[in-house]
Amino acid sequence: MTIKQQSEKGIITPEIEACARIEGIEPEKLRALVAEGKAVVPANRKFKLTRPCAIGKGLRTKVNANIGTSRDLPDVEPELKKLKVALEAGADTIMDLSTGGPLDEIRKMIRENCPVPLGTVPIYQAAVEAVEQKKKAIVEMTVDEMFRAVEKQAEDGVDFMTIHCGVTRTVLERFEASKRILGVVSRGGSFLVEWMVYNNKENPFYEHFDDLLALAKEYEITLSLGDGIRPGCLADATDGPQIQELIILGELTLRAWEAGVQVMIEGPGHVPLDQIEANVKLQKRLCHGAPFYVLGPLVTDIAPGYDHIGCAIGGAIAAAAGADFLCYVTPAEHLRLPTIEDVREGVIAARIAGHAADIVKGIPGAFEKDIAMARARARLDWEEQIRLSIDPEKARRYRLEGGVSKGRACTMCGEYCAIKVYQRARQRKFFGEGE
Repeated sequence: MTIKQQSEKGIITPEIEACARIEGIEPEKLRALVAEGKAVVPANRKFKLTRPCAIGKGLRTKVNANIGTSRDLPDVEPELKKLKVALEAGADTIMDLSTGGPLDEIRKMIRENCPVPLGTVPIYQAAVEAVEQKKKAIVEMTVDEMFRAVEKQAEDGVDFMTIHCGVTRTVLERFEASKRILGVVSRGGSFLVEWMVYNNKENPFYEHFDDLLALAKEYEITLSLGDGIRPGCLADATDGPQIQELIILGELTLRAWEAGVQVMIEGPGHVPLDQIEANVKLQKRLCHGAPFYVLGPLVTDIAPGYDHIGCAIGGAIAAAAGADFLCYVTPAEHLRLPTIEDVREGVIAARIAGHAADIVKGIPGAFEKDIAMARARARLDWEEQIRLSIDPEKARRYRLEGGVSKGRACTMCGEYCAIKVYQRARQRKFFGEGE
């Protein structure tokens, strides 16, 4: 039985017990959420995670970091360094989006060094192998080759997979009347669109969804139903094709649950501030409360080099509205493959967004962290402030680079520090409550 099927029978699996302990909640509560499909515990049977996590309703908002080689930069060593940095920065999951070099070897090396749930997009490998190894065009991929990529990656221990099952012929028909500026910006989605148009056939992952479920069930793969039609700019947000795909993903969610397969839903992309909450609520309604995994959302299209900030703004709003899982965006988004420092910045930005939302959602322990920081600041306890920081390394570096003012204040205010002035006032019993 799968984790979901066991949960439905009232069985608390070791994975659920471990994740509940990490979340600080009763295992029974998490079991019930998994049984209802409102939470997932990605955990491939082929690999033992040492840092598992649960994603879903009432749980701490999780953050994913994307790494992976490209055709121009196929070396795996920098990606392993990015993996290490992402984990140190607090990423809860990792996705290997490699498209260059020996993909099987790269994935296995990342898997061996990744203690958290690992995700992939199998259509990438199917497309790359068709072009690089078999000297074919992407449109000449066979259905067997697409499914073979899924099975191969499942066998290697991948815990969750983005599969663009909702890019169907009915969705493409809506593009006929669509006034989209950017069309399809999902790489996996574009591969399937081109394949479908060229071959005049249905999306194989939709047409053979039961075969996909069988593989997912066999290996305990959590399906991350991909948003192949997500908006790539603000002007395209919340349009007909996007919503049509979401409706289909909601229907597929019920089929997956019936088969005992865990599911989460991927969401946009680029969304104006005033549409983010509506997008989250729409997804939760149409997809029956399944966990929502969002890329950003980015709230402006004009911030290349700073897209991690736009992502954090949108991510905080989305998570506060009910999104469960944030995919980071780095400062390099839309520009190049991210560097190690880009990865760190992206993870930290997304973690800030997630934590800000967790305070609003009342996640156990979230607000208490801010209370602890406030008390440390009131004491001018710099070591404790640094320890409590979401990025202690950067906080300590800034503290040292600025120089340490006399009397424990920072070099911005020095003796004019408001906290020190207030403390003197209290000592003089200015308010009649001196210590």
